[in-house]
Amino acid sequence: MRRRHARYLLCLLLLCAATAGLAQDSAQSELTLALLPDEAWWGGAVTLGRQMPYGLAPIDINLDGDNRGNQYAPLLVSSKGRYVWCEQAFRFEFTGKTLRVTSAGNTIRHGQAGQTLRDAFRHAAKSFFPTDGKLPDRALFAVPQYNTWIELMYDQNQRDVLKYAHAIVDNGLPPGVLMIDDNWQEDYGKWDFHPGRFPDPKAMIDELHALGFKVMVWVCPFVSPDSDVYRALAKKKAFFMDRSGEPAMVKWWNGRSAMLDLSNPAARAWFTGELTRLQTTYGVDGFKLDAGDSRFYKAEYLAHEKLDANEHARLFGEIGLAFPLNEYRATWKLAGRPLVQRLRDKNHDWADLEQLIPDMIAAGLLGYTFVCPDMIGGGEFTSFLNQATVDQELIVRSTQVHALAPMMQFSVAPWRVLDAAHLAAVKQAVALRMRFTPRILELAQAGAATGEPILRPLAYVFPDGGYEQVKDQFLMGDDLLVAPMVTKGTARSVQIPPGTWKADDGTLITGPSSGPSPSPLAGCCTSSGSDALAQARGGRVRRS
Repeated sequence: MRRRHARYLLCLLLLCAATAGLAQDSAQSELTLALLPDEAWWGGAVTLGRQMPYGLAPIDINLDGDNRGNQYAPLLVSSKGRYVWCEQAFRFEFTGKTLRVTSAGNTIRHGQAGQTLRDAFRHAAKSFFPTDGKLPDRALFAVPQYNTWIELMYDQNQRDVLKYAHAIVDNGLPPGVLMIDDNWQEDYGKWDFHPGRFPDPKAMIDELHALGFKVMVWVCPFVSPDSDVYRALAKKKAFFMDRSGEPAMVKWWNGRSAMLDLSNPAARAWFTGELTRLQTTYGVDGFKLDAGDSRFYKAEYLAHEKLDANEHARLFGEIGLAFPLNEYRATWKLAGRPLVQRLRDKNHDWADLEQLIPDMIAAGLLGYTFVCPDMIGGGEFTSFLNQATVDQELIVRSTQVHALAPMMQFSVAPWRVLDAAHLAAVKQAVALRMRFTPRILELAQAGAATGEPILRPLAYVFPDGGYEQVKDQFLMGDDLLVAPMVTKGTARSVQIPPGTWKADDGTLITGPSSGPSPSPLAGCCTSSGSDALAQARGGRVRRS
């Protein structure tokens, strides 16, 4: 009898131990949480990355209908293992020692999933946006991306696209994914190469393929009025409509256009069909899907389905799921899906360079695993109109941030704007990336399987190190530490987490420690620059 009782007691203890790690979850439409000592929070919107982690300073953010130019999601996760999630947008406010979250009429879920940031994220990912296990096209991680925007702007044409591609190879850079940006097409919604600017697009793409490039083209959900495409789609009510029953004219950065209502199956079938036709007719490999920002979806517009602005934005994001070679800048609640998420356009200045790492961290902690920094040196084309204002050091340092990020993307031609020394430093950073490509692909595949970020803040892996405020370093996986220069100069302070780390030159460094470290211009991710530190094992770079 006592033996049976002992077995029962043992089983009960094991059951208690097993259930102790489960998340304690509850739901309500208004939530107020007292912040725990030293608790830090991340989430909401990618462009708030620099203000994260929350908890020290007051902030009041309403996510409803405002993606702030980038990805967003109704998720908050904490360094103490807590999380907040809602299927709809919410407003969150940190004041004093309190977090308040509201979403009128909607259910807010929150709970304790463990004791760490990683615990909170893993629970949220598994519970609310489980991965489908798929990966975007591997080329997006394995080779550099090149976008024609800065060099050609609105003058996209066959001759100069080919010239740009040949110059990449001729200047010693590896071929990769080439994106032909806005204005290759006849008009918005007329998704054919403009015959005047592209006399033989099939031959152009064949030549690009022969050089080793995959080819993407820019598209958007807008259709210019007074075209045959517009008239045909208007008859199907494939657009958002105004109260008079006519297609609404939506103001965006290139004027006023009709906008596809992707809640209408006819609009969705037409748009997907056009993209597929570009692939079969010309050999286009994939698409940069731009716009889709929630601000374009006004409440007064009439749609096939009555959805809020956030859900309409999500429908545009889902188009890319049919095309593994894709890129988005604005998406809602599409974590765990095989979509590339690029940071919004950054200015060519040091302040915006400093924003790359915290924004990429924010993207990963919102579940947008496959994140791409903005174009190297910045994506605002006006910054490059005057050669005299180009900061060569900034372009090198930007390349070094990209080198060990999940992806790297060029646009401004480094051989055009850099002298020999700075160009050599850029090439060194690209060579470093190519050396680490197998490791980056491993991490990308793991991210597809688990949903965990590829690029991680130090606090994600070392929860007891007090690293919550470190915003200028990151980890790729758990064991590749990257600390690039994001300010002007040749030295920076580096935080070394616990363990033994091996620098690129073989120097062993024991953490935890911190201190100044030299970072010469050409010292990207070498021991002298302390830009990447790890422990070698089995031919790869890892922490012991």
